[in-house]
Order: sequence, then structure tokens, then C-alpha cells
Amino acid sequence: MPAAAAMLLLTACAERGGTGGNTTPVPPAPAPAQAADPRGDGKAQCPAATAIAYAGTINGDNAALGRNVLNGVKLAVQQHNQANPGCQVRLREFDTEGSPDRAPGAVTQIVTTPEIIGVVGLPFSGESKATGKLCDQAGLVQLTPSATGPALSANGWKTFFRGLGNDNTQGPAAAKFITEQLKADRVCVVEDDSEYGVGLAAAIKQALGPKAVCTEKVKSKQSEFSAVVNTIKGKAPQAIFYSGYYREAAPFAQQLADRGVEARFIAPDGVKDDEFVKGAGDAAAKAFFTCPCVPSDQFAAFTGAYRELTGKEPGTSSPEAYDLATILLKGIDSGKHDRAALLEFVRTYDGPGLTKRFKWDDKGELTRTTVWTYRVENGKIVRNTEIK
Repeated sequence: MPAAAAMLLLTACAERGGTGGNTTPVPPAPAPAQAADPRGDGKAQCPAATAIAYAGTINGDNAALGRNVLNGVKLAVQQHNQANPGCQVRLREFDTEGSPDRAPGAVTQIVTTPEIIGVVGLPFSGESKATGKLCDQAGLVQLTPSATGPALSANGWKTFFRGLGNDNTQGPAAAKFITEQLKADRVCVVEDDSEYGVGLAAAIKQALGPKAVCTEKVKSKQSEFSAVVNTIKGKAPQAIFYSGYYREAAPFAQQLADRGVEARFIAPDGVKDDEFVKGAGDAAAKAFFTCPCVPSDQFAAFTGAYRELTGKEPGTSSPEAYDLATILLKGIDSGKHDRAALLEFVRTYDGPGLTKRFKWDDKGELTRTTVWTYRVENGKIVRNTEIK
């Protein structure tokens, strides 16, 4: 990646970008030092069996979020292998379908495959909770670009590293955006029954305090929301925060609009996907999203390469997945060819990626994080505001 490849300058102290609902183009974020490049110097040497893995949903519910991650990893590995004939790292793919019940079986396959020395995944908090101990017992480094459940880093796992802020960051940031930018004093928080949805809802309700005037619950795979919609309409909130994934959020948002609920609709990273825009119909045009992920629109070289590989624009967590795969590849290129050595390389890593500077504390949390808001414009999800 050329030196001009941009990432966000995380030391900015003020909000950057447009304001809620403002369609004025947002200027590019300042460019820092050169981001890590998965191609390295092209001189790497490694054993022929060397492999890393992607573990996460590929074909299950909300699979688009997992494929965003997988494609980011694929791009990094492709660029590395094209540049390094002496080190051809294999990428193994394991589909968990995003399910905490299915994930342990997939991760067991990974940890019992000796040539796999690092993992990018798992994308969702529930499946990460169900499998983190397996990776930890095997001494297998696990880098998640999108699982935001705060409790994941409190389990004592030495192999777990998170490539973005957790929900204790996103919840207060979302509350700040809703109350300060959208000027809403009455907010209804709707949570699904996933580990992610419940945890994030708790964080935002705590941050909102008395401004959270109602709380409603929905279930995974639910598609009919008339009872919840009617209850919310009776509460007359100014904003609704949906804590969950796009599969349920899309019909929920559409049904709110059909019933004439005019409250602003805000949802987190689990909803921030083109599949929500397609499924929510006209209701998507009024939606906002929060995400501890950074906009990829200023990463021109990455975006072009991603588009060439997949035929699509980068999605939520694609740049973060690319960065995390790059860190594993840098470790391999530096001679870390077993699990213990690669784990130590990540534990002590300190360097810039496209999306941020990567340096972790002793719990596997980044030392600096940021949260952005996004909106829908002309049928596309575009960046809106950085929340600080």
C-alpha cells in the first residue's frame, strides 16, 4: 500500500465530518505515517505448510458481515503471496454460520490443525464467547475485527485481541450522537436476544440515563413486529436505537415507517450493511448508524484492490480485517512460524494500519479507539461524523 494510503488520525479531539442529517461532503481525514503493507519487501521465507484461518459466518444469518471480514483477509493474503514467492501463506476458511452453537466445532477443527498459526475472527460476540477458551488453550492468536462485546476481554484469555473499540465505547458514543447531534431527549432502545444486542443495549441505556424512556425486546429471526411497533408509537420517542443485526432491523425499520413512527432510527455496526438498505426499503433513507469502524472511502488503493478482487465496495469491518491479517503476515515474514512466536509478535505489536495504530493492552483491547456515525444517501451508506 503506497505511503499516501490514509487512515484516521486518532488523536483528534473534536468531532470531525458532517453533522446529523447534513449532506455536505465530508473532507478526507488527515493521513498519518505509512500503513503496514501485507506485501512487505517481497523477500519473506516461510515453511510451505504455513496457514492462517478465517473463522466466522459465510453462509448463515447476517452472513454479509462475515463476508466483509473474509474478503478483507483474502485481499491481504493475496497481495502478500503475489509479492513473496518464498512464503506462500495459505488461508483456510471455516464457516460458523455466526452461531454460538456451531462455532465451537469449527474452531476445534482450527486448533487441531497444526499448520494454522493465527486466526482472523470471529466476527460476532456470541460465537467469540463460545470459542475464545478453545483458542486460548491452544495458544492460538485470535484477532477479531468486529466482535464488540466488552466481556470478551475480561475472560483472562491471553490469545484474544480486538481490532476496534468495544461496546463500552460505542454505547456512550451513540448516546452522545443521539442526544447532542440529533437533539433527542426521548429515546427507545430495542434489543435483540443476541450476546451483542443485549450487551450493547445495556451500554447505551446506561449512557442515556433517564432519556431512555422505553426498552423493547425482539428475537433473532423475528420478522413481524406489530406489537413492538405499536408500543413504541404509544411512547412517542424522538429516536429509536436498534441493538442487533440487519436481518431483523430491516423489516423492523420498514414496519415502523409503515405505522407512521417518525422517530429517528439509529442502529450499530451489526446493522450497517447494504443488506439493511435493501431490506428496509424507503425507511433506510432516514437511518443513521454508529460503528467503531472507520470509513474506507479515503483508502483509495485498498478500495480499488478490494473491488477488483470481489466486484464490490468494501463493507463494514473489511479494512479492519485487512489490517489484522496484515499484522499476522508481518509476523510470519519476520520469522514467527509457530503459534507461540506469532502470539508474542502480536502481543507486543505497535504500528500503523489503514484504520488506526495497533497496540494492545494486557487484555487485548486497543489503547486508542474511535467511533463514527454513518447515514444513508442516495441508497448508499456514507460516513457522517466522528464522535470524540
